[in-house]
Amino acid sequence: QVQLVESGGGLVQAGGSLRLSCAASGGTFSTYSMGWFRQVPGKEREFVAAITWSGGSTRYADSVKGRFTISREDAKNTVYLQMNSLKPEDTAVYYCARGPRIGIFTYSSVYDYWGQGTQVTVSS
Repeated sequence: QVQLVESGGGLVQAGGSLRLSCAASGGTFSTYSMGWFRQVPGKEREFVAAITWSGGSTRYADSVKGRFTISREDAKNTVYLQMNSLKPEDTAVYYCARGPRIGIFTYSSVYDYWGQGTQVTVSS
């Protein structure tokens, strides 16, 4: 059974940085794309960033482009989300998820395994 565990969330002031980690276990990691999503209460889960299995391609939501960077380290079965220049509107629970082997996708329905989420709170 694949398990994804996020870490690295917390409270940070606007303009600050955080790096989220997502550690995978129980299955093959290196041949799947990975994604980060976020959700605030009362709203739908929204796409943040994704990376292909090779790490050769990435995609970002317009709201985070230029501020967030997704990367992966297959030797550690871990995907990262470096978040810089954080804004209060980035406050959410952040989830990592395993995507398909081929392609890179922004919609959550194609991701089959999800972590439990980590809270990010950005104060103004």
